[in-house]
Amino acid sequence: MSTPTRFPVPLTSVQATLLLVERNVITYRSAWKLFITGFLEPVFYLLSIGIGVGQLIETFEFNGRDIPYAEFVAPGMLAASAFNGALMDSCFNFFFKLKHLRLYDSVLATPVGTADVARGEVIWGQLRGGSYSAAFLVVMLALGYLHSWWALLALPAALLIGFAFSAVAMACTTWFTSWQDFEKVTLVQTPLFLFSATFFPVTAFDGWLRWVVECTPLYRGVVLCRELTTGAVSSASLVSVVYLLVMGAAGLYVVRRRLDSLLLT
Repeated sequence: MSTPTRFPVPLTSVQATLLLVERNVITYRSAWKLFITGFLEPVFYLLSIGIGVGQLIETFEFNGRDIPYAEFVAPGMLAASAFNGALMDSCFNFFFKLKHLRLYDSVLATPVGTADVARGEVIWGQLRGGSYSAAFLVVMLALGYLHSWWALLALPAALLIGFAFSAVAMACTTWFTSWQDFEKVTLVQTPLFLFSATFFPVTAFDGWLRWVVECTPLYRGVVLCRELTTGAVSSASLVSVVYLLVMGAAGLYVVRRRLDSLLLT
């Protein structure tokens, strides 16, 4: 009597996604020092500009309330921390795996699909960016910059920022052909970091320039974090949430379509 042939049990999308996340965790387990730089950079900015310059500036008005300059800058650094952490993995590391390591060609020989790859890399980016944001919130709490229970939602807000930028950055990276293309990332990253109301209020801009700034994604993230950490939450906060959700969902959709085009045709 012949033995019935056994077929492997197909992976669910959750299992396939988590396998890719697990692969990244194992890979970076011995390179934990790389994570320190991503955390220290916004802390140094906070200490040098927020506290240093804060000695020269008494308070800023935000949503009708006067707050110390350091407490004004800190939420901006929190959003920037999530922003930078997302770009690090979703641009440079993703490009290396896609173009040089050819990792995804091997992965697609398994039951893992392109959608699982997209979701897995975005989730991994969130774990990295989220760890930076959580540590930064602890620093803010230790320095006495958190005065509202709404601040508990600042970590999910930072994860939302990371999700939006991770997905869009991965989508853009699929069109990159060489390392020189990453100069375009710097060209976008630096102005966003400097002019998204991270260091001064958006009211410093007049007319159409203020409208442009208010439409940028990092500005929406900075405002959302600032509203949560200062307790100035209103129905207008939902604008930033919906903006970042739509941005992330659109980016994730494009990543999957681009991976289908690059790896399956």
